[in-house]
Amino acid sequence: MSLLRRSGQQALQALLELAEAPQQWRSVNQIAAAQDLPAPMLEQLLLQLRRAGLVEARRGRLGGYRLQREPAKIAVAEVLSAVGAEIALIHGETEEPNLAEQQVLRSMARRLQRAMERELMQFNLEELLFDLRSCRESLSGTGGLMLG
Repeated sequence: MSLLRRSGQQALQALLELAEAPQQWRSVNQIAAAQDLPAPMLEQLLLQLRRAGLVEARRGRLGGYRLQREPAKIAVAEVLSAVGAEIALIHGETEEPNLAEQQVLRSMARRLQRAMERELMQFNLEELLFDLRSCRESLSGTGGLMLG
């Protein structure tokens, strides 16, 4: 189960790929192949990320996309917002006829939503990249573990 829409997951995957070498220009096809993403969908996401000021684009044989800012200065919330994939708690009406309980549950859901939004504004691409590298290292045959 995932809290993120597919567009949010794919945008984060693409930006993580770019964050691995932030100064290097990468084509849509290179990013798509590395992350096993469909190139047409990725192209649309990268255009949205460019409009949001998260990546820059350059045409030509040596062109492509790269991060516009350092990974530490790109909040996960910005990425999700750029592609219209904000995290939202899903909650419906309760079966309980008690109006007070429904109000309390709605209030709790709003508080949790605000807490998630605050956390996502603090959580940046550099931290996500560190988690990715740590996970890769722990899953490798060497059994290593990266610590911060």
